[in-house]
Formats: sequence, structure tokens, C-alpha cells
Amino acid sequence: MLYYVLLALLGLLLLASLGLLGLLYIFTPASVPSSPSEHLYISTADPSTQHAFPPPSDMPDIALTVVVPAFNERERLPAMLKEAVEFLQSRKGQGQWEVLVVDDCSRDGTREVALEVGAELVNGKKGGEVRVIRLERNRGKGGAVKHGMLHARGERVLFVDADGASRFADFELLERAMDRIEKEGHAVVVGSRAHLVGTEATVKRSWIRNLLMRAFHLLLLTLSISTIRDTQCGFKLFTHRSARLLFPAMHLSGWIFDVELLLLAEMASIPLGEVAIQWHEVDGSKVRVGRDGIRMALDLLVIRGNYLIGRWTVPSWKKES
Repeated sequence: MLYYVLLALLGLLLLASLGLLGLLYIFTPASVPSSPSEHLYISTADPSTQHAFPPPSDMPDIALTVVVPAFNERERLPAMLKEAVEFLQSRKGQGQWEVLVVDDCSRDGTREVALEVGAELVNGKKGGEVRVIRLERNRGKGGAVKHGMLHARGERVLFVDADGASRFADFELLERAMDRIEKEGHAVVVGSRAHLVGTEATVKRSWIRNLLMRAFHLLLLTLSISTIRDTQCGFKLFTHRSARLLFPAMHLSGWIFDVELLLLAEMASIPLGEVAIQWHEVDGSKVRVGRDGIRMALDLLVIRGNYLIGRWTVPSWKKES
């Protein structure tokens, strides 16, 4: 009798496991291939012509790339671009830079605004340029960041949100932290708002938004990363080698992409740093608290599940050396 009970339990366990695997496959998003036009850009240096990106290279040829994902950001992007470009222009003797705006299939003229504002700011000045790529299909924030990172030429690559919520000058804080922890050309440093919890910057948010954020961070701590307190801040700095290693291995393209990216870095033993930055709430957020919150929770399970069963693999930078 006991034999049959154990056999039935094993059968139920097997069915449950197969069911979980099936759900994992269902909720794992499919990758979206790039179209030929998405490998073209327009630059403030020559706004009348579309240029093809050269093949990705492991060797950077400028000092810094700033990747800005933008979806329907014609209202918020100009102020962010102005702050970023004017700061970069003020850094004399720091090498060439580029701001790479990735227009994620916007419908409000984001690309045209980016080029217009970029041209006004650069206006023939030496030191850098603004480049704009337009994606033909909306990829999500993570997909836009990944596309920009794969075309970045900088020795260091900064991802920054288009809303201008992070003070751009704090890039130097991330830069100094990276100088301290970089190892064999690898490091990732994230800007952090963790020190702002309980301050006006977060208190003025709705109670439901703060409650859901706390629940998300509790789930995050349970399922994935323990070394970084603020995974979602849109202000992250990568060395060229780390960007070239991590982003091709990234699978998720939604709001949760930061978590997969940092988890990859942690599992690959890439040096990680976190630096407090100045940040303020900016109206116009694209995050829909209810639906996106559920999607992010599901994606956390998708991330852990796929790496746990070996369906997704962790790249090794040790083999590069």
C-alpha cells in the first residue's frame, strides 16, 4: 500500500514540475530580431544623412557613451539632454563623448526633438555628438537600452533615463567608484536612491506606489540580488568590456531588465558598486503601478527559473583574459 502511495506522490510531483516548466516557457518572452534600419543612426555632426553603425567591437574608440532610452519623451527629453550635454562639454580634457538616444518607436516626434535639441547644444563644438537611433517596433525600456549598449563606442558606457530625474553631474561619483573597483577592464556601478527612503522625494509619492515598491524589493531580496539596494535607478555605469559581456546575454526587455543585468554581473563575479546620487520625482512616468507591478513580479520568477534550470547561461569574463 505504501508503495502505491509513494508512486502516486511521485507522479503528482512530476506533473507539478512539468506544469511549472510549462508556465516558465509560456511567460518567458521571445526575443525580437533587429531590422536593418535599426542599425542606422542620424548624428548632429551630419543630420542630413543616415549612417550605418560599424560592426560591434571589443575595442572602444571614444571615452564615454551615454545611452538614453526614450519612448514618447518629447516633453521630458530636452531638459535631460541639455543638462547632460552641457556637463559633458564642461569636462575639458576628458576625451570624446557621444549621447546615443534610442527612440523606442515613439509616436510623438521624440526622434525629431532629440536631433533638434542635440544640434542646438552641440552647434559645431568639438568634443562630442548626439546620435539618434529609431526602433521600428517598441522593445520596452530594457530592449532599447540593450540596443544602444550594443552600439556604444565608449570606454565607459552610462545608461541614464530620459526623464532627467537623476542629477547628471553625479556621473563623476560613479566614475570615481569605478576607478576604485575596476578589475581587468570589468566593473558596474549603479546610482542609488536608497538613501532617499523616507525623504520628500519618496514621501510625496502615492501610498500605493510606495507600498508596492516595498513589496517588490522584499521579493527581490528573496529571489535574487542581495548586494545592491536600489536595482531600478536609471543611472548605471559600465566598462566597455562589461557592457559587451552582459548585454548580449540579457533576455528580458521590460522594466525588470535591470535585475537580470545585475544578477548576471553578480553571478559572473564582475565587481559591483553602488553610489548614492541626487534624484527627484519627475511627472510623466510610463510605469503603470498595477499591471507593470504584476509583470515585474512574474519576470522575477522567470529570471530565477531560467537560470536555475540552466536554460539561460551566465557569461564568463575570466575566459576572455
